[in-house]
Amino acid sequence: MKDKEPKIFFTNNLKFLRERKKVSQTVLADAINVTRTKLALIEIGKTKAMEPHFLLSISNYFKISLDTLLTVDISKLGELKIRDLQAGNDIYIKGGNLRVLAITVDKTDHENADYVPLQGKAGYITGGYADPLYLAELPKYQIPNLPKHRTYRTFPIHGDSMLPFPQKMDVTGKFLENWDQLKPETLAIVVLKGQDIVFKSISILEGGFLQCRSLNQIYEVYSIPFEQVLEVWEFHSYHTTALPETQTVMETVLQSLEDIKDLITNKN
Repeated sequence: MKDKEPKIFFTNNLKFLRERKKVSQTVLADAINVTRTKLALIEIGKTKAMEPHFLLSISNYFKISLDTLLTVDISKLGELKIRDLQAGNDIYIKGGNLRVLAITVDKTDHENADYVPLQGKAGYITGGYADPLYLAELPKYQIPNLPKHRTYRTFPIHGDSMLPFPQKMDVTGKFLENWDQLKPETLAIVVLKGQDIVFKSISILEGGFLQCRSLNQIYEVYSIPFEQVLEVWEFHSYHTTALPETQTVMETVLQSLEDIKDLITNKN
């Protein structure tokens, strides 16, 4: 059985971006040094063979990477995201894995903070993370005072691997575009290709690996190759209905001993 060929959006994107920019075929053809007839044929899909220099000329003219022009239906993205792409915040490659951040916007063209419910995690991992139509169906999370010009998303996290964090909580993260800015032991939500969404303390390792460490020390540290990582969301805040646990008598005694030890150390 042959693998299904990936869908190419170049011709649709070409026409969409030209009309969005409000330039005629003649003006665009002159700008990239091709005939208007050739440009018109490409826009309607009559010419599939396109020279590399033509593709690069279109990429440079609209200030959007060739990867995006070929593989992303730009007409499905919000205006805010398109402007962000043209400002230089386009998709990037690291560890051999291509990542595209899809977003949704409200009626005033402000970016939403989407919420990925527990029952929606599987769909998110298997392709919904890059599908604007899928994201449009997600609940919208309202969090006051979020910094502007950043993308935030909220994920449900269950389990005791991050104690003393609650075992059931919603964690909001800020999308991390450039992993080179990642500091060691950064708390983050990691979306794994075809696997899971985890909340860990992460660090970049040499050789193209991401180290994941649980705050609960009974769990072992493990590493993941970059190509298995779809997204990284740096920790911003968490939300829970769980009440904080009171200290046991033993914990109170141990804390008192630690305080005494610190007092003696400081005096010496």
